[in-house]
Amino acid sequence: MSKGSTASGDSHPEENFPGQPVPEGSADDVHAWYRRGMELLGNGSPAAAAQVLQRASTAEPASRSVREALARAQFDAGRYAEAADNFRVIVEASPSDDYANFGLGLALARTGDAAAAAEYLALAAAMRPDAAHYTEALRSVRATLRARKTTHGTAE
Repeated sequence: MSKGSTASGDSHPEENFPGQPVPEGSADDVHAWYRRGMELLGNGSPAAAAQVLQRASTAEPASRSVREALARAQFDAGRYAEAADNFRVIVEASPSDDYANFGLGLALARTGDAAAAAEYLALAAAMRPDAAHYTEALRSVRATLRARKTTHGTAE
């Protein structure tokens, strides 16, 4: 989960969701928190990154880049439900965002919701059939679902 989407980039926390309120706090602060969070995430400190990025997200809740970075940090820190919540916000605002669908699918899989994970991973894989990691994640979740059906005696 360490790489973000190319759509949102790493240096544009000003990319906002439509209809979101104007954020509180200095744009310079938000940008500095975002850069520090990305640095921490890149250096293998996702829990610390999540703390800094949460501050940026609170100050600028409409920022797509900040929210994606926060979701990535939460995922890497093992906070899968929180990551799923943040990826879901992005997916709801932009259903065609393949990376957000992928992130949401992975986070849901880690929370144990393989059926919902398969839906989002299938969307991501359909949007980016060239992304082998999307397809592999989908295969893995579908295998989990088949195994569960077999275990519960509902195999056909």
